[in-house]
Amino acid sequence: MADPKGFLTTPRVAAPARPVEERKQDWREVYVPGGLLPLISKQAGRCMDCGIPFCHNGCPLGNLIPEWNDYAYREDWRAAAERLHATNNFPEFTGRLCPAPCESACVLGINQPAVTIKNVEVSIIDKAWDSGDVTPQPPDRLSGKTVAVIGSGPAGLAVAQQLTRAGHTVAVYERADRIGGLLRYGIPEFKMEKRHINRRIEQMRAEGTKFRTGVQIGTDLDAAQLTQRYDAMVIAAGATQWRDLPVEGRDLKGIYQAMEYLPLSNKVQEGDYVAPPITAEGKHVVVIGGGDTGADCVGTAHRQGALSVTQLEIMPRPGDDRPTHQPWPTMPQVYKVTSAHEEGGERLYSVNTLRFTGDAEGHVRELHLVEVVFEGGTFVPQEGTERVIPADLVTLAMGFTGTDRSNGLIEQLGLELDARGNIARDASFATNVPGVFVAGDAGRGQSLIVWAIAEGRSAAKAVDQYLTGIPSALPAPIRPTDRPLTV
Repeated sequence: MADPKGFLTTPRVAAPARPVEERKQDWREVYVPGGLLPLISKQAGRCMDCGIPFCHNGCPLGNLIPEWNDYAYREDWRAAAERLHATNNFPEFTGRLCPAPCESACVLGINQPAVTIKNVEVSIIDKAWDSGDVTPQPPDRLSGKTVAVIGSGPAGLAVAQQLTRAGHTVAVYERADRIGGLLRYGIPEFKMEKRHINRRIEQMRAEGTKFRTGVQIGTDLDAAQLTQRYDAMVIAAGATQWRDLPVEGRDLKGIYQAMEYLPLSNKVQEGDYVAPPITAEGKHVVVIGGGDTGADCVGTAHRQGALSVTQLEIMPRPGDDRPTHQPWPTMPQVYKVTSAHEEGGERLYSVNTLRFTGDAEGHVRELHLVEVVFEGGTFVPQEGTERVIPADLVTLAMGFTGTDRSNGLIEQLGLELDARGNIARDASFATNVPGVFVAGDAGRGQSLIVWAIAEGRSAAKAVDQYLTGIPSALPAPIRPTDRPLTV
């Protein structure tokens, strides 16, 4: 146990964020980097090293949280990083982007604020990088087997790194011009600077993983032919089929999907553009969708100089406290204020978009909405609540419905889909096509980064066993049927 009295004597203190007016002027990460290790060590000492650490079960990766909390408290950062890497290939990603279901499952959280597990995690890995403790781990020998991984998001990268370290020759195919998937072009720089991806890619290259960018499997390369070139294939292409809003005026100019809008700002940071082709500068911005992607649009609009930012959510506002029907250790739905929301803007709940209206040039200028109540399984408009808000730029952030089916990949391979439109797989992450596996959102549906990495690690074990014909020594934290601790 770290500090036997830490949970009694030390209050929870989260990592500080940079002042709002300062961070809105740049694209650097919101939270103060470095210099937090004394604070983090003290916070790690709040961990009680429970007899049954429910945080393990709250995290799909099965992170050894009490162990690396203990090392962090004792300031043995190298040992802490070793325990962190034992279950997670990319803790610098999850430590910045994961909503921390582990903290919802923290035993201390039953009647006190939970341990700042996420802050401890990211501090450990940042210290490891700064100290040079993160090094390539190439295999001792090669197996002679080859694997193609389709997609370079967190699931694809986890699959690739695990299989490369097992001795297989792995090539990762990515349709974008840079590696990283939505980590690269969906997550704004202020949430995770892309240097974290770049140095992981260099580590993986040094281990032997091959990367092929700008290649769309199904269009540029026939997927069926690709299976003839490799001994196995893993599809980790994500769930990028976005949900649209079929209402009057949807075809007006200035209405975009979030994934049409967000990547452009990332490309500016990469040096591809001087200014983004779609910008919120000097505009009234409306974001439709109350999730994390919507919050990313809010923060991006602030940094581009929007006149106003309004975020719409059809569901009611969540409560501030854990609902009784979502008891510990499940991850509850509570009101969340992200760093983007701290920066300004208005959030409207229980509202539905009726239509858009525009000007003579066909550009959107107004959004008509109405308040709704959820009754009998449907959203019922409330009479007399219709109103109009200004809207010069609208982004749709309403989630995703499954993997992209427009590129021919599924048809060329003859893959079966499940009832939810995801690629079907069995208990070994195998599809109906021999030698073809699926991991991450492409098989699970839209989910969290920790689930993507966990599925990547588990799928790698299944592929390794398929290639060698013997039980694999690689870890497998989950099965495809596992579900998060939510109600």
